Amino acid sequence: MTSDTSPDVERVLIEGYRRMTPAERGARLGALTIAAQRLALAGIRARHGDLPEHQLRLRLAALWLPRELMIEVFHWDSEKEGY
Repeated sequence: MTSDTSPDVERVLIEGYRRMTPAERGARLGALTIAAQRLALAGIRARHGDLPEHQLRLRLAALWLPRELMIEVFHWDSEKEGY
């Protein structure tokens, strides 16, 4: 799975995921997604902290959504505005 995890620990982790119900796995996935978004937003704030909050959120959305959709819905072109 990852090069920095020992095979024994990896086996325990995989077995734990196998024992989870679909709802538990879904909840875990949701929590991991939120954590990834928070980390990404922290990076955007570190680079562009002087921008208004809505522009920071647009840059975050541009990391997940296709460029064409960002332009159509939000009139935001990440190639021009950045991430």
